[in-house]
Amino acid sequence: MPEFRQNLATKEWVILAAGRAKRPNDFAKDQTPRPSLPPYKNDCPFCRGNESLTAEPVYVLRRNGDWQVRVVPNKFAALQPTLDTARTLVGSFLSVAGFGIAEVIIEHPLHNQTLATMAVDDVAALLRTYRQRQTAISRDDKVNLVTIFRNHGARAGTSLEHPHSQIIATPIVPPHVRYPWEQAVMYYDQHGSCVYCDLMREEIRQQVRIIIETDHFVAFCPFAARSPYETRIYPKRHMASFISVRDDELTDMAAVLQTVLARLYHCVGNPDYNYIIRSAAIGDDDTRHLHWYMVIIPKISTPAGFEMGSGIYINSLAPEDAALCLRETKIVP
Repeated sequence: MPEFRQNLATKEWVILAAGRAKRPNDFAKDQTPRPSLPPYKNDCPFCRGNESLTAEPVYVLRRNGDWQVRVVPNKFAALQPTLDTARTLVGSFLSVAGFGIAEVIIEHPLHNQTLATMAVDDVAALLRTYRQRQTAISRDDKVNLVTIFRNHGARAGTSLEHPHSQIIATPIVPPHVRYPWEQAVMYYDQHGSCVYCDLMREEIRQQVRIIIETDHFVAFCPFAARSPYETRIYPKRHMASFISVRDDELTDMAAVLQTVLARLYHCVGNPDYNYIIRSAAIGDDDTRHLHWYMVIIPKISTPAGFEMGSGIYINSLAPEDAALCLRETKIVP
């Protein structure tokens, strides 16, 4: 029987239409097998040995004399870091020059790696790089929002196979991001607590959608998941901004993230996915009503006219079933 479910934090609705669903493991059959990749390609700008094919790095994390993670300016960025951020009226319309900072994080020297198969130490190095770059970019007075994200596979919007993720900093906080924060303020005013902390505690109390829980983090398929296998990773300690995460917490998060992606890899057949770190705007790092988290969205379903017209997503797989499948999936080395 279909049902509406509401996201406690954003007040958005989804339709859970599990009657239209396949069994959880059947989603893997729809994934196009990926070709095996070599560890090195001579025309790949991100492979070790081809460093001259990229711009000079803005940050390098090294191990045993070689680079482990490189961060370079995005050659094909839609935004430019040299422009102004003054608002301009064009008649009644508002315009701003296309200022922004866009960087590519090259996650590993080898071409054929992915976070689902990397060592946890490599994933931890990547997360430390994220924190370092968000901290450094946040010092720019023209930046108001830093977005860290990863596109895995063609359906998720990537065009290069080599493992990489991206950071884009903008002077604008768009309504899509601002609206949930406004809901969080109203919740805090009414209840005196962080809605994200309360949501996380309720998921832990109910247990049915939990994938993995550690001392510092919990990963779960949310009650109002918008699509099959949508997963959230929350820090248990209240933090508005990702830059506040400690080293020991990053090590813990690396194990959680690698485990979730490995289970997706084996349960759903290495699906295309996006992940995003949702973090507070610059200057809101210590607010009591915001809580950073990571969302992982496998590209298994495609929003159609109803979703785009109403903003109500239809999910054909109950998050309880998705979480159960991910919990029970054995990770094969």
